[in-house]
Amino acid sequence: MSNDIPLRDKIDEALRTVYDPEIPCNIVELGLIYKTEVKDDNTVFITMTLTAPACPVAGDIVLEVEQKIKDIEGVKDAHVQLTFDPQWNKDMMSEEAKLELGFY
Repeated sequence: MSNDIPLRDKIDEALRTVYDPEIPCNIVELGLIYKTEVKDDNTVFITMTLTAPACPVAGDIVLEVEQKIKDIEGVKDAHVQLTFDPQWNKDMMSEEAKLELGFY
């Protein structure tokens, strides 16, 4: 494994390539990632939410996140847990995302 880029940064970078299909913004900027945990054996646990509980592509987004994390060199395994507590709202978005989407 390359030590040039820390694993957490690689994970964050990979998560930024996953986009919500209804909002043209990545899931990190949208505030959908609640927690990223890297265990000692490099197994990664992600706790995330969706913009809406009834999101028709929920399974697709979770699978995409899991696959992109598993594809990172050095990651042993990846597990994604979906939660709606707390429920997502637009205040969780980054300032950049709010500007980009015109929420000001």
